[in-house]
Amino acid sequence: MSQSEQNQPQDSQDAAHNNGPPLPALPRKASPLIAILLLLVAMLSLQGGASLAKTLFPVVGPQGVTALRLGIGSILLLLYFRPWRLKMRGGNFRALLMYGLALGCMNYSFYLALRTVPLGIAVALEFTGPLAVAMFSSRRPVDFIWIVLAVAGLLFLLPLGQSAGGVDLKGACFALIAGACWAVYILAGQKAGSSYGPGTAAIGSVIAALIFFPIGVAQAHTSIFSWEILPLGLLIALLTSAIPYSLEMMALTKLPAKTFGTLMSMEPAMAALSGIIFLGEFLTASQWLGLAAIIAASAGSTLTLQRKAKIETVDIPGNNPSGK
Repeated sequence: MSQSEQNQPQDSQDAAHNNGPPLPALPRKASPLIAILLLLVAMLSLQGGASLAKTLFPVVGPQGVTALRLGIGSILLLLYFRPWRLKMRGGNFRALLMYGLALGCMNYSFYLALRTVPLGIAVALEFTGPLAVAMFSSRRPVDFIWIVLAVAGLLFLLPLGQSAGGVDLKGACFALIAGACWAVYILAGQKAGSSYGPGTAAIGSVIAALIFFPIGVAQAHTSIFSWEILPLGLLIALLTSAIPYSLEMMALTKLPAKTFGTLMSMEPAMAALSGIIFLGEFLTASQWLGLAAIIAASAGSTLTLQRKAKIETVDIPGNNPSGK
């Protein structure tokens, strides 16, 4: 993503040369406050889509929702990026396969977690994946503060005692599995993106759909191809993929990567508010403390991140993993 900030003109030239779509961007004179607003709207869209997805569980189940999101989302990404018109170096198919597999498993596990775990808690537990990637890449003393905060947040959220507030153990484990898949998604995406560029998102999503769409359809409570369900599936795909991705890309053109990452740390809080407003999922005081600890750990690790002398950056447009 940082390449879109540093090499935007070259990216535009490459997109034009490859007959690919231009990345969405704000006008140069636009205020950074507009970028922050767009990022907040992106998070609201993502978590609102997750709330809508959960309301479909009684009809098609979380597996059916996974199939709808991955199936329709892949079609939208293919239509937008048109990877067959892009020039890609290729040669790293194993990383691309891992990227797509991690994306599908992340969505599948996250929606299974939402069956029994409130949205805000599921997103907070899932956030431990990218948080672990950030913290394990550094060995500075200050990073131990964020590790302690993250562990404290997990202790408040996981069903390990009376402070758990009734969180389901199986659902919490699915959310942590989604977080682990998110970590693999990040690491594999960095390698795949260096070979497949902007086409990584679309091709990886197709791989995820090829694996998990049949599984979701087979396990759905009822047919997901009815005219009553398909429009909702399209809306979920738009709210959780197309809209937040476009808004985040526009925000990135005006915000430093560190500011962007810090603001994205608010995602669990946004998820909790969405759960309260749309699903009536009210959290206990200890659960709010757990969310606050994980948010602080994520924001702190971003703010104290030190860049190496030379960093190889790749532009990897992709689905927002929070459900996901």
